[in-house]
Amino acid sequence: MKRNLTPLQTDSWIYRIVVSALSLTLISSISGAVWLQANDKEIPEILIGLGTGALGGLAGLLAPTPGKE
Repeated sequence: MKRNLTPLQTDSWIYRIVVSALSLTLISSISGAVWLQANDKEIPEILIGLGTGALGGLAGLLAPTPGKE
């Protein structure tokens, strides 16, 4: 008997797109912060917040689910 699965459970492209978007955000915020620091400019709080949020999102998506077999 076929189980009824949601698209989130069957479509791996959703996760690839989300991980790619979060990775791009993280890399952009890091490179922007490095560029600003190299030019002796202040790093905006929003840039730090974007990088931190993207890193947290990646950690949440890529961490193994407890109890999943």
